[in-house]
Amino acid sequence: MEIWIRIYYEDTDCGGVVYYANYLKYFERGRTEFLREKGISLPGLHAEGVVFVVTKAEVSYIAPCRYGELIRVDTRVSSIEGVTMTFEHIVMREDSDDVAVKGSVILACVNAAGRPVRIPRSLRDALGAVG
Repeated sequence: MEIWIRIYYEDTDCGGVVYYANYLKYFERGRTEFLREKGISLPGLHAEGVVFVVTKAEVSYIAPCRYGELIRVDTRVSSIEGVTMTFEHIVMREDSDDVAVKGSVILACVNAAGRPVRIPRSLRDALGAVG
């Protein structure tokens, strides 16, 4: 699943390059839209006492993205195991097929008390068969 994001001045450092931490925000947008496209309502899950927390994030910065550019964020689920699921993200500039940034984020499913719980079957089914 892909989303397009325009790089605004607020996204960049003093050199006009995307500030490194902002890629995590772009990854979050990609995950949110990915889940929405699959018919998964995070507020609905929260109402049921199911919450997701980030337990690990890795980012590889390969080439800079700059102010004014349009970037594509590709998102997919690479694995679902017990209480965790891993999302893979790839960022590419509009004018290039080269990867600018890639990363992964592991989310853990917890209940309202913050205790780990298995990912609900309905969510697993909506995401399809993955690792």
